[in-house]
Amino acid sequence: MDMRVFDLFKIGVGPSSSHTVGPMLAARRFLLECPNLAQAQQVQVALYGSLALTGLGHATDKAVLLGLMGETPQDVAPETVDDKLSELATSGVMRLLGQTEIAFDILDDVLWYKKEVLPGHPNGLRFTLKYQDGSTHHQTFYSTGGGFIYTEEELASNSNAVPTPKVSIPYPFATMAELLAHGQRTGLSLAQMLRANELCHCSETELDAGLDKIWAVMSQCIDRGLLITGELPGGLHVQRRAAKLWLTANETTNTLPHDGMHKVSLYAMAVNEENAAGGRVVTAPTNGAAGIIPAIIKYYSQDCKPTQPVEGIRQFMLVAAAIGMLCKTNASISGAEIGCQGEVGVACAMAAAGLTAALGGSNEQVESAAEIGIEHHLGMTCDPIGGLVQIPCIERNGMGAVKAITAASLALKSDGKHHVTLDQAIETMRVTGGDMQAKYKETSLGGLAIHVVTVNHAAC
Repeated sequence: MDMRVFDLFKIGVGPSSSHTVGPMLAARRFLLECPNLAQAQQVQVALYGSLALTGLGHATDKAVLLGLMGETPQDVAPETVDDKLSELATSGVMRLLGQTEIAFDILDDVLWYKKEVLPGHPNGLRFTLKYQDGSTHHQTFYSTGGGFIYTEEELASNSNAVPTPKVSIPYPFATMAELLAHGQRTGLSLAQMLRANELCHCSETELDAGLDKIWAVMSQCIDRGLLITGELPGGLHVQRRAAKLWLTANETTNTLPHDGMHKVSLYAMAVNEENAAGGRVVTAPTNGAAGIIPAIIKYYSQDCKPTQPVEGIRQFMLVAAAIGMLCKTNASISGAEIGCQGEVGVACAMAAAGLTAALGGSNEQVESAAEIGIEHHLGMTCDPIGGLVQIPCIERNGMGAVKAITAASLALKSDGKHHVTLDQAIETMRVTGGDMQAKYKETSLGGLAIHVVTVNHAAC
């Protein structure tokens, strides 16, 4: 499997990995690969399918513009975005990659094809660069979830590949069954095998530093989300609740047995409120599901009272990444392709597996936890109201976090034997997503996205 832990966990900005992070990366890559960029006269981007249908709510147009400017999701400062876009709108001048100046009209040069889906994936975008001599350069990209992007040619050659050089690893796997077989043969845990694979790409120090940085960004995101109040952008007038509820939870003296789960939900919601506001988050495996894994890691490090929390968190992330790799390779992590089962469902499975591993569960118990996490999200639709990653996405992360703890608890209290394998659950998710009508897959054409709007219109 040509995928790394840092392919799954990427630092970026909200509100969407497929509709914001991916398009920003695609725009920048398009220009980097264009010949004779200094001779450019005009650039246009056409958005198709889900990117067009929910692109305004997901800030896809803004992300593309930032990418054309040369910004990257991991480095752009969220607080500077509005000023950059305002300057572009006022001046009508785009500095491609921060250098080559061309005239740019947002209304004319960003095109929305809401009724057309490109053949490779529901999230398609096509760039056209026109040169001063009248010639053009074109490229089509697909944003397949989690910030992964592929050109049309890359997707056609191997839809599951990550465009990185292949490296021989000691424990190759394409299924959970293969990972378990490695473990039975060697006696190694899943975390040990994933670590060995990662060390073929980097040193021990680099790996640990990378994992620690990812957790630091996740933790900072929780902290910000538990402090900030106010209204989220987008026009739905959704109020941020995590900070207010967190304050109430810590002020009360009448604690209840379920208060621990309440706090876990708030951790997850805090992250996704930050994501909805365009803040800095980590794809885990997507932005829409970014709150679940941070919430469970915080729960593990604080409530489970581990003796070696740093090492446990690293094991958690390695094992969680393995589950995400399997889901992306053998199904999808794109809400536009298979619904929210591929986002919140996969994040729940990743978190459940990571928690089980960090708490000393066997490889078989880890598999069981991940399978439970996916099984109980099968068929979940992606129906964001107004195309915004707010309702039902924010609360859905809180619920997914609680389910992850439940899945880990059930697995840890079992002998690891279970009727349904993780591979079978992933394949079921893939087939279920294929059977699901397009209107229930990140188009805002079905589910809550139309019924809540209909009710609101009727009340006006």
